[in-house]
Amino acid sequence: MGYSVGTVARLSGVTVRTLHHYDEIGLLTPSGRTAAGYRQYSESDLERLRQILTYRELGFSLEEIAELLAEPTDLQAHLRRQRELLRGRIERLRKMAEAIERMMEATQMGIQLTPEERFEVFGEHDPTQYEDEVRQRWGGSEAYRQSQQQAAGYTKQDWQRITDETGRLYQRIAEAMRSGAPATSEVAMDLAEEHRRQIDQWFYECGYEMHRNLAELYVTDQRFTESLDSHQPGLAAYLRQAILANAERAGA
Repeated sequence: MGYSVGTVARLSGVTVRTLHHYDEIGLLTPSGRTAAGYRQYSESDLERLRQILTYRELGFSLEEIAELLAEPTDLQAHLRRQRELLRGRIERLRKMAEAIERMMEATQMGIQLTPEERFEVFGEHDPTQYEDEVRQRWGGSEAYRQSQQQAAGYTKQDWQRITDETGRLYQRIAEAMRSGAPATSEVAMDLAEEHRRQIDQWFYECGYEMHRNLAELYVTDQRFTESLDSHQPGLAAYLRQAILANAERAGA
């Protein structure tokens, strides 16, 4: 049974453009073609794609993946290697997620607002509630100093603008989700890119790798998941997939 490029894209979560690129560089060449010349992928092609995407997720370049897959190694050996690499990455991600969470809290510690103004801008959520914990953990770090300096420069109007922009963006992402647009669609990836740039503009440098780590935090930390899902049930998982797809699109 052959699978069209559109079907493979839908099953794997990658774009058709990515599959075309993999074919062009010889990383994943479909086993067949239709009478009209369209690509047809076999079950073994799908397994190779799964291997590619796993190694890609683990941070290997396309050139490195091509070398790995060219080795005379059986499927079980690939799976064992990927399992060990994944275990190592899970532990690194766990530590990075903890660090990112602390940094996100630290960026808020320089807020120069009265309690009444904080309530007006943030509602019942007080962003300074972790101040003592953050100061103990991050007080001597350069990241803490930079985040304090940035946040301290924001006025009440700045924080209101940040809050409003963030809320509007999440609503647009929720609308895309409700419309049935896949998280790997252009519209969803464009929104994910806007999300990344918004963080980069207001809080700290957010490259694609940092954004991918944040995406994992959104579905592993219940506080983030509940906050995002308050806009639309399932939004946290949807945004995570869009962020990963956007990073893939950017070649990150």
